[in-house]
Amino acid sequence: MQGSATTLTLTALLCLGLCRGQRNQVHTGTLSKPSIWATPASIITKGSSVTIWCQGSLQAGICRLYRDGDPQYWDEHSLWNSRDLCSFSIKSMDVHYAGQFWCAYNRWSGWWSGWSERSDPLLLVMTGAYSKPSLSAHPSPLVTSGGKASLMCSSNDTMDTFHLLKERGASPPQHRKSQFSPGTHHATFPVNPVSTSHGGTYRCYGSSRSSPQVWSHPSDPLDLKVTGTYEKPSLSAHPGPSVTSGESVTLQCCSDDSFDTFHLFKEGFTAPPQRLHWQNNTGPFQANFTMSPVTSAHGGTYRCYSSHSTSPYLLSQPSDPLELVVSGGSKDQRQTPRESDPLTGLQEYLKVLIGVLVAFILLVLLFLLLFLFIRHQRHGKHRTAVSEPKDRGLPKGSSPATTDQEENLYAAVIDKQPEEEMELDSQDMKDRQVEEGSQRDSQAATLEDPQEVTYAQLNHSTLRRETTTSPSSQSGKPSGEPSIYAALAIH
Repeated sequence: MQGSATTLTLTALLCLGLCRGQRNQVHTGTLSKPSIWATPASIITKGSSVTIWCQGSLQAGICRLYRDGDPQYWDEHSLWNSRDLCSFSIKSMDVHYAGQFWCAYNRWSGWWSGWSERSDPLLLVMTGAYSKPSLSAHPSPLVTSGGKASLMCSSNDTMDTFHLLKERGASPPQHRKSQFSPGTHHATFPVNPVSTSHGGTYRCYGSSRSSPQVWSHPSDPLDLKVTGTYEKPSLSAHPGPSVTSGESVTLQCCSDDSFDTFHLFKEGFTAPPQRLHWQNNTGPFQANFTMSPVTSAHGGTYRCYSSHSTSPYLLSQPSDPLELVVSGGSKDQRQTPRESDPLTGLQEYLKVLIGVLVAFILLVLLFLLLFLFIRHQRHGKHRTAVSEPKDRGLPKGSSPATTDQEENLYAAVIDKQPEEEMELDSQDMKDRQVEEGSQRDSQAATLEDPQEVTYAQLNHSTLRRETTTSPSSQSGKPSGEPSIYAALAIH
């Protein structure tokens, strides 16, 4: 009896341990990682609606959506009906919903299990925040299988990153850091080597560093077509490859195989080729490209390709070249110049910018030289004006009183004092003194107004300095004041 009781106790403990172990196994993360996606796509135009889906294992009970930057879960749904699938709807996409999302779930199995691990991140991108960039293919949107090509995305706005997306492609978008050239930001996406999988329609976007999940409007679509997959067709001109301006000409592309689409391409022309579908179900496989009326711009070298409508981006080998010569008009033209592409336009812009800078620098140098020349001329005149009085001055040994008298260029002679004597600066001064005195007496007599003053301009080169005794000195001693004498001729 005691043994059976012990056996029952051990059995109960064993069952309890197994059950507890199973329960702990659920709590420790046996739930599989859920998957997450968005419809219609994870790249959504501003204002459009989008739905985020999260799928877990069977009997999932609660689904939570987490967002980057939020410490708590962003939203939560119960899954009593659908069990393993939950959805989160966004009615109008804007910048507040752009970012990374994750989801997780738990399950009800008589008790709530622990939460599963989070799903892989889903990046929800909003487009339409900036103006659209431009997308171009180099050297051409027609690329040979096995060759090299590149797609360039450029914008006049300040973009930090460019994103290249292939429509209906399984690959995620490609991202390239922007490079700056004068007037534009751009990024180059190389395609090397080209394969048939590269054919398709591409668009590109731009984004800023501050909001990498907010993109610009998409660029215009670019169809990248891979050539060399099938045998080449033939190309002919009717009525002939030489045509007069104003007439009509038809370029006919024919193939022996059952192709239903034909493409006409002009060499040196970066625009997409013309495309025509085969319209005659019973006739030969061909397409007619008619040009009417013909102008000089139609002149050039043409090739054609063939393809199937089910694979529009895989083209045949190119036909043999056909040169269309247009005569008459203002000027005969065999080939039109290349259309400007972003690289050519950038080079031309750089040339113009360099020319403007050089011209500006030369103009600044010219004005600087002219300013220095005028300043030099003014300084030369100033120095001449300053040096003239010094050249006519007295010797350096002159006294300060004499120096003050050098600034007076005019001397006043008052006629009411005829008795004043003037010493003449000449070798025979004594002989001429009497004669000069008589002349002054006669002139003084003829003056009507005894107060009239006569001015004479003195020549510093004829002045001489002497020290004489002033006649008005009562002491009879020399005054010691220097006097400057000059011979004056009064008429």
